[in-house]
Amino acid sequence: MAVHTLFFLLLAAFGTTHAQVTIYGQEGQKQVAAGTGTAVPAPVQTTVLAAYNTRILDPPPLPNPLPANQFGIQLAADAADVAGLSIPQSGAFYGFSVEMSVVTQCIGLNGSYIHPPFLNLMSLVAERAGRVHVRVGGNTQERARMVPNLADGKAIEKEQVDSNNPTATPALLFTPEILYLLSNISALVNVKWYLGVPLNDTQNLALDIALYGQQILGDNLLGLQVGNEPDLYARHQSRPETYNQWDYFGEFGDVLGAMKNLGVPRTDNMLIGPSIATGDWVPEMVWDTGFIPQYHDAIHALTVEHYPNDNCGEIYAALGPAKDPQVEFPKYLDHSLGVNTIQPYLNSTRIAQESGKPFIMFETNSASCGGFSGISTSFGAAPWALDYGLEMAASNFSHALLHIGGQNVYYNPFTAAPTNESHFHQWTVSPIFYSVLAVAETLGSSNNSRIIDLWQNSGNLFTPGYAIYENEKLARLAFVNFMTDPSGANDYTVSISVGGGQSGKPAATPAQVKVKYLLAPSVSDKFNVTWGNQTMGGQFEADGRLKGEVHLETVPCDQAANTCQVKVPAPGFALVFMDDGEAEAAAEYEAATFATTAITKLKNTATIDPAVLATSNGNRGMGDLWGSTSSGSNAAIGAGAVLPSVAALMAMAAGAAVVRGLSRHV
Repeated sequence: MAVHTLFFLLLAAFGTTHAQVTIYGQEGQKQVAAGTGTAVPAPVQTTVLAAYNTRILDPPPLPNPLPANQFGIQLAADAADVAGLSIPQSGAFYGFSVEMSVVTQCIGLNGSYIHPPFLNLMSLVAERAGRVHVRVGGNTQERARMVPNLADGKAIEKEQVDSNNPTATPALLFTPEILYLLSNISALVNVKWYLGVPLNDTQNLALDIALYGQQILGDNLLGLQVGNEPDLYARHQSRPETYNQWDYFGEFGDVLGAMKNLGVPRTDNMLIGPSIATGDWVPEMVWDTGFIPQYHDAIHALTVEHYPNDNCGEIYAALGPAKDPQVEFPKYLDHSLGVNTIQPYLNSTRIAQESGKPFIMFETNSASCGGFSGISTSFGAAPWALDYGLEMAASNFSHALLHIGGQNVYYNPFTAAPTNESHFHQWTVSPIFYSVLAVAETLGSSNNSRIIDLWQNSGNLFTPGYAIYENEKLARLAFVNFMTDPSGANDYTVSISVGGGQSGKPAATPAQVKVKYLLAPSVSDKFNVTWGNQTMGGQFEADGRLKGEVHLETVPCDQAANTCQVKVPAPGFALVFMDDGEAEAAAEYEAATFATTAITKLKNTATIDPAVLATSNGNRGMGDLWGSTSSGSNAAIGAGAVLPSVAALMAMAAGAAVVRGLSRHV
């Protein structure tokens, strides 16, 4: 399969064919009109797929009473003097959860064809965070089955279902090409993966994804999820009405035992659960079964999945009337939504720490059932996600994954152009993606940052802030302004003092600080978004690379008064660097990029260096498995990676036969 695929890619590289990219098994690949990128009110679009909806809402009115627009904060210079700091955190805090059925839509077609914008977007995050965590799974993982091949070379195929039945999940067939795709991405960018074991048929467990996931991905496979939202199984009629947490406890053990019997190389520190939605159970119901001590050695992480809201009525008539996005919009624009969303899990984060396990929000976004038009795609989603992510980090979550559901949902951080428009349109990056970059830079790549919610400005919900201590020293401050006021009257200014005063410590305010801003004219805006003066572009304008020159504001401080005055626009986010060296690093990110100019018009794919192919294969747990050479598994290349030349592709086709056959039927 690989040889003829590479030959076809060679033809594309020489420009002798302009074959249309085909994305298999996806619904609704329709022609849509390009947006203008301007914040002009528009009616609800009923003929456009959700991901391309251009609805603009009115920004919520200013709060009454207004918060103070000038206030001070007193900070300690040393972490040792701060009570309530979080566990050590990583810039890779935010990652992505990709619905399994849309892998070929937003990641790549198979092991030889990777979408360059996806590589570029992951590279942006990895440059700031050191790595990116991506889960491939969701509801569709539960009925997914691996097969050796599909008709016409498809890598994935999805059956159709009743669109008005929320309990009906389509069966999904996929080939090992999906695993080679993920492995080859990890050879180019430091992406680590989570996969899921189907749990719809516990009498005939489908464990091929566990066996071959480890074989092909090696150390780039972080863990295997066992069950997706099992607390909803009975409600969704995939289990009897009597199904409860004890049944899940038993099924988790069944999966672990079956993996050991099958000879799956790694079972220690590999399984993920319980991944409940906190719908019909709460986490404590699972913990009370003895789940953690029983499976401690096998557990990689303890997980939940939760959205702060739902828009299911828009999709499923049986679930009641649809919610009005304009009414829902203000709920996303103050600190309380993030705080209240995670409150039910604070006890579980403590339990996870005591157990020595990470606690992960394994799937989340603005609202379940696809998000809201005008909210999920607005700039307002960016400060919400920033505040939500930083609050989770401050509350001892270890990671959180933002869900991506394809062209039929609003909340995607990024979306490919419709297939039939890929010759003349690029991708669309939503404002929420900028939040991932901002959180990565806020927490840094040292894996040794600790964060605290300051509850500043007398705890006002519209002006939250956080302090980040890295290597035991105050390193950065993060400030959010949820309000929209083009007059500037509700920009707020925070007076920062480090040490001195009544702290009993020497004054330690620096001579200057540097500030990086995430900005848009309004929380309603969609595309006029900048992070440090750089942008991804408007609708259908993104290739995954930031455009423009990065800019940080230099703010002189008054060391005699021991204060720095930092302004936070309404709306906006300000990241304050307390050290010039840190600020310089933030201005000099150089992510590896993957060119798209010619390839977008031909195949919209990236290709793999032949050296990667020649040295491939998962480097752990091979044992006596007859695993054959994959196209790039675990052969990491340098940060300056670029696409191979046509000459390299010719050499690859001539001299590197890539075999993807597996040793047993799947």
